[in-house]
Amino acid sequence: MADPLHTVSSLLAPVYRAVTGVDVDPVVRASDRADAQSNGALPAAKQLGRNPREVAAEVVAAAGSVLAGVATAEIAGPGFINLTFDDAFIAAELSSAARDAHLGVRRALQPERVVVDYSAPNVAKEMHVGHLRTTIIGDALVRMLEFVGHEVIRENHIGDWGTPFGMLIEHLLDLGEAEAAKELSVGDLDGFYRQARAKFDADDEFKQRSRLRVVALQGGDPETLRLWQELVDASAAYFHAVYRKLGVLLTSADLAGESSYHPLLDEVIRRLDAAGLLQQSDGADVVFPPGFTNREGEPLPLIVRKGNGGFNYATSDLACVIDRVERVGATLMLYVVGAPQAQHFEMVWKVCEMAGWLTPPARCVHVQFGSVLGSDRKMFKTRSGDTVKLVDLIDEAVERGIAQVRSRSAELSSDEQEQVGRMIGIGAMKYADLSTDRIKDYVFDWDRMLSFDGNTAPYLQYAHARIRSIFRKAGEEFLSGDAVVSLGEPQERALALRLLGFDQAVAESLERFSPHRLCTYLFDLAQDFTAFYEACPVLRADVDSVRRSRLALCDLTARILDRGLGLLGIDVPDRM
Repeated sequence: MADPLHTVSSLLAPVYRAVTGVDVDPVVRASDRADAQSNGALPAAKQLGRNPREVAAEVVAAAGSVLAGVATAEIAGPGFINLTFDDAFIAAELSSAARDAHLGVRRALQPERVVVDYSAPNVAKEMHVGHLRTTIIGDALVRMLEFVGHEVIRENHIGDWGTPFGMLIEHLLDLGEAEAAKELSVGDLDGFYRQARAKFDADDEFKQRSRLRVVALQGGDPETLRLWQELVDASAAYFHAVYRKLGVLLTSADLAGESSYHPLLDEVIRRLDAAGLLQQSDGADVVFPPGFTNREGEPLPLIVRKGNGGFNYATSDLACVIDRVERVGATLMLYVVGAPQAQHFEMVWKVCEMAGWLTPPARCVHVQFGSVLGSDRKMFKTRSGDTVKLVDLIDEAVERGIAQVRSRSAELSSDEQEQVGRMIGIGAMKYADLSTDRIKDYVFDWDRMLSFDGNTAPYLQYAHARIRSIFRKAGEEFLSGDAVVSLGEPQERALALRLLGFDQAVAESLERFSPHRLCTYLFDLAQDFTAFYEACPVLRADVDSVRRSRLALCDLTARILDRGLGLLGIDVPDRM
């Protein structure tokens, strides 16, 4: 099994059932007072109207020899059961984890088809710091979901439709297709957009042409669609380049633009009308989902078609749900989108439930997140007050990472310094984001995130490299699953228990879609390894069996650090 908490929980569950006559979750968790603690007696006693300590005592008495691997089970407080594992049991679980390709992380009992909606830049606009969190958090969740066996569909819901494309296409024609293609190919999407916007605001003739072009686009004019596709393709190439620099999984095949849902918009209105949900409000078609009111306490409408007949984001998002449930067959849809969109999504999903499009097991989850702040604790901007371009941020991370490595690791070749520096810089930026509870804002601080001390990616990357250097000194390849682990010292035992917590860390991260829980685990693991390494000689161990046992602990630590950081999208060097 390789997860003692899950093993003991599965053993305790039938004992609780036999004692209480009801199905109760044993609630087995890691504890500071023992190796683990079972809190199941408290809810069971409440359900039965009994004293929880008495229930706990009966559970302990009935468990007897059933709890294989548990050395002691003691009742504490109002009815907790403190459990101490037998060392041989811990060693056996470690060996199981070391032989497992997933390092003890259990596969999902009921694999799902999951759509993860993240990143979402706009065509003809450059990605900026506002796209950092959605892209990094979404990428980590995709990796973890796939790791435990879910089928994941990545959807990059790009803005590629709407009224701005009239002016963009007309500007493209004014420049000439060849010149426009050249300008867009160098990645200056913002410059192209600003030029088009300036002409639209200043030139009435251009404004009129732009509006007519929007009509042609929405009407499916072949030539207009061809020009529109040029803009989309140029932007997609730019997005792809940014994603490769950042090291995320998104590809051009994952693009799911707003345009792809355009054919469904009329169908959304028809279905809402047929369901009796459509109402009129100030000339617009709306739905009034219950429970939502404005500041005056009046019912708040979700506008699905404006008075002029145009559709909006709500219409597209309703179409998204229909498509993802009915065509894709998704049972779980994660929207990795900033916190300000919370009410919008709640209203959209409520309307979907009312219309019968979103029924169990299908469900939507808003994986919301806070903002990236500057040192002044305001929205992160450049010194001139402009929005920070994401590609510039990535390039600076790499430059700073390479500078760090060159100052610390002169023995590495120039190529190695660049390769490791890229891992350090990108890893530092990702980890600073992911290690923060996603709901909270965080301050973007290069010095803190690139530090080799504290809860940072460089600290964890260095811990992995240091372990790998042990094996280079030992002059041997090592398979930790082949060794017999002994736990003679407290630091060995503490490290072993932490290693067995990898499964729980991944499970808790996915339970709440919060990658920071995995970050916290990896940092705790690195600290426990440092305490072990300082207290327990490895290569200088007097007894060969002890040496091999400690090498096994080292190897499994390195493998879990490597895999854990990989699930966060962070590369791990073997040398630093």
